[in-house]
Amino acid sequence: MEHPQASVELWAMDEHRIGLKPILRRIWVRKGSRPRVGVQQRYEWLSLYGFVHPHSGRTEWLILPTVDLEMMNLALAHFAQAVGASNDKHIALVLDQAGWHASALLQVPQGLHLIFLPPYSPELQPCERLWPLSNEGIASRWFPSLDALEEAQIQRCQILLQQHDSIHHTTCFHWWPPDPSKHMAFKGFDITPP
Repeated sequence: MEHPQASVELWAMDEHRIGLKPILRRIWVRKGSRPRVGVQQRYEWLSLYGFVHPHSGRTEWLILPTVDLEMMNLALAHFAQAVGASNDKHIALVLDQAGWHASALLQVPQGLHLIFLPPYSPELQPCERLWPLSNEGIASRWFPSLDALEEAQIQRCQILLQQHDSIHHTTCFHWWPPDPSKHMAFKGFDITPP
């Protein structure tokens, strides 16, 4: 092992598309009345990058214009800096095999190690469980612009940053590997469910 004294954390990440086409939810209304939600079929999008540490419920969020190699490089650099990835603190990051995740041109910051999920297995990705939570701040609402949508999403993500228990219970699957920071003999990462 190159850095025997380094701490290790196991995180997961994914991207989620949000846009001006509203996310409609069921809502409570007075019996006999119909709910009204403004809808405009506008196809303008932003991408929400979510990072989660399932054992603690900590999250990191980033809103970028799209998903591609350039944005992924930016997201990884931001994440690595935010969590302090270095020679003394290694982050194992679980993600899917999207083309921009596995590109040879991807710039992986020091201290960050990518672990890829099997193909076509979104049910194994803890971040998939974040999207219903992140959508609550923008569901059944009409936004006049991407800037207004982005502001509402930022406010929702700021709330989620404080909800560690809820995030932990939502994303820490029963088969998720043990927290490496609490297991001195942790030698590797096996993320295959039983």
